Amino acid sequence: MLSNRYVRTILISRVLLQLGIWIRNFAILLYVAEVTQNNPQYISLISVAEYAPIFVFAIIGGTFADRWQPKRTMVGCDWLSAVSILLVLLALHSGSWLVLLIGTLVSASLSQFSQPSAMKLYKNHVSAEHLQSAMAMNQSLIAIFMVLGPMIGTFIYLHYGMQVSLIVTFVTFCGSALVLTSLPRDQQESQAASHTHFMSEMMAGIRYLWTNQALRTLSATFAVTGLAAGIIQPLALFITVENLGQDKQFLQWLLMVNGAAMLVGGILIMGIAKKVKPQLLLAVGLLVTACSTVAIGASHSTVLTILLQIISGMFYPCIQVGIQTMIMKNTEGAFLGRVGGAITPIFMGMMVIGMSSSGYLKNGLTLFPVYLISGILLVMGAVFLSPLRQPKSQVN
Repeated sequence: MLSNRYVRTILISRVLLQLGIWIRNFAILLYVAEVTQNNPQYISLISVAEYAPIFVFAIIGGTFADRWQPKRTMVGCDWLSAVSILLVLLALHSGSWLVLLIGTLVSASLSQFSQPSAMKLYKNHVSAEHLQSAMAMNQSLIAIFMVLGPMIGTFIYLHYGMQVSLIVTFVTFCGSALVLTSLPRDQQESQAASHTHFMSEMMAGIRYLWTNQALRTLSATFAVTGLAAGIIQPLALFITVENLGQDKQFLQWLLMVNGAAMLVGGILIMGIAKKVKPQLLLAVGLLVTACSTVAIGASHSTVLTILLQIISGMFYPCIQVGIQTMIMKNTEGAFLGRVGGAITPIFMGMMVIGMSSSGYLKNGLTLFPVYLISGILLVMGAVFLSPLRQPKSQVN
């Protein structure tokens, strides 16, 4: 896979971007917590700045990604992200920490234009049999930074401070832009898009998603998966304290074990990607994760919970890789940005709904029933995939 110039270049770019994002996010988190004396309302604004652009700009960014040339879009977004960090660094001298949130908001918004463009390059320059391996490599990269990112970000901030953290972020964003400039020039595509109205293109993408049975089925699976993840995400601390009787600091070890297992799972998927259909990979990931989720909710053994976290982490990449591969294989290149921009908010929206209702469910039902509901939702997601086991001519 690394012999493919596009895969290799985008992967290096993503390493630099992930490094910069984690350093920036943890520096901002620790800095805001410090200057506001751990005010939960202000700290929550960080998450708003990170996730709000997904709802606002995902479909907009996806539509523009379909109109614009992908390499130029990615390079431009990285340069603009670097400039936003530089402006934040200069504005920080005024003493207002709110500019940090503005910088995060701008960078997160730009990523909604850049990410669909990267998928478009994969679609155009990676053979169909290698797409799943490419998605597995991306998932492995995310898993690596889930483990290393918090440690690197915290270390740089605690030892060197906010300004150095932002300078390092600026350098990594610039580095990503420079790496991407080594790609060949974008292929000249039809200019028809420039003569059509933006809103009509966006609505055409939504209609395309709705009329494609495979994508419609994936949207339903994405929705229940997001809801399942959301209702248990805030409860991990209660698993640590109530079920295991551990101190709340023990949660970081569970998260690190899960992240490391995700990395291993992503590597294993790369080895079997050519032999396993993405819909089977997705179904297996959902079912195993469902069983692990229910067992974690019931477990009062620290050793058993760690083992379940390992199993869940190893199979979780099956879900992400399966969904991303199926989206790319079932979407025409001209609609890839808009389809991704429409499906991603479905997952995030249901996840936010789940997170919002999590506390109420826990108080009304106790811990295990909530994890059981999450497991049932994941099984439902696997059941929704049954139409995709039909011949391709019947699916689309």
